[in-house]
Amino acid sequence: MTFALAACGGGGAGSGDEATEPAGNGGDTAASGDQTIGVAMPTQTSERWIADGEAVQSQLEEAGYTVDLQFANDDIPTQTQQIDQMILQEVDLLIIASIDGTALTSQLDAAGAAGIPVIAYDRLINGSENVDFYVTFDNYNVGVQQATSLLVGLGLLNQDGSENPDAPEGPFNIEVFAGSPDDNNAGFFFNGAMDTLKPFLDDGTLVVTSGQTDFDTVATLRWSQEAAQRRMEDLLTSTYGGGREELHGVLSPFDGISRGIITALQGAGYGPTIEEGMPVVTGQDAEIASVALIDQGVQFSTIFKDTRKLATESVRAAEAFLEGNEPEANDTDTYDNGVKVVPSYLLESDIVYADNITELLVDSGYYTAEQVEQGS
Repeated sequence: MTFALAACGGGGAGSGDEATEPAGNGGDTAASGDQTIGVAMPTQTSERWIADGEAVQSQLEEAGYTVDLQFANDDIPTQTQQIDQMILQEVDLLIIASIDGTALTSQLDAAGAAGIPVIAYDRLINGSENVDFYVTFDNYNVGVQQATSLLVGLGLLNQDGSENPDAPEGPFNIEVFAGSPDDNNAGFFFNGAMDTLKPFLDDGTLVVTSGQTDFDTVATLRWSQEAAQRRMEDLLTSTYGGGREELHGVLSPFDGISRGIITALQGAGYGPTIEEGMPVVTGQDAEIASVALIDQGVQFSTIFKDTRKLATESVRAAEAFLEGNEPEANDTDTYDNGVKVVPSYLLESDIVYADNITELLVDSGYYTAEQVEQGS
């Protein structure tokens, strides 16, 4: 039950000084109806990635392309085999949302040798010169928004980010969770959030009671809800007396992690709602299950990253490459994959609170009011 998460220049894959033809099957300029685009998504266990895959496929097909869409069930060997097969089948372009941003070097080498452009989708692929473009959200700012929403929930800031003149003094006890260490975006989220929280931590307004604040300690492999629940349960036992000590807020980078945290908190006697003692818990991806919890006053916030817009930018980039052009980038400095700075297109995200669910998610057609009410 999970929606939306991800993290940039040079010429096309495998390009050299002598390359003068458009990339993709030796520079073939056939009409879109004769071209196939391989789309590799990480998993179908997350609501968000199912929506991404469907949005990319539908928009590409509307543009006249044939689409080979594959989901890898969060298994790295499966994803590498799927991409290998796409290359063997001579797709004209690849759109890849990687499971592990460091595990696809040989596949990208093969794509580069075949003249197949590669667009990294939402997650940067590291360690390869054959990443031609990156489409994502402003991931550092997503972390800023997550931390901002935590501060809003604690009463320290207003929703517009301004200081609340009537803010309580604190101190507030919080805990911090981060995303998967093999996902390049997780570091951007974490850094944006921690930079935003730092002044409040430095002056003692916020206290991470467990002392666990470094990324490696608080990271959650594969963004696992179950792993997050176990860690939260351990923290409650070791640091909060099994729920007898007060915990005011939890920085969570993803809605699945948030739901694991909330399950642990409810099991320790917190809540069931924020008004009844549930700590402020943040999130990301506006998954419908978490949006319903926000509507019910259980989870405080999430970050909405409209996957329809991300799909649109992916299609625009794909069309540009296949027409022999360079896609428009709005960031050519930030996303260094260890070999090159990958030209990128960054989209903006929004903070979802209970009072703007209708405006952001229902009025935009992303969900229906019935889905929000039912949580599915």
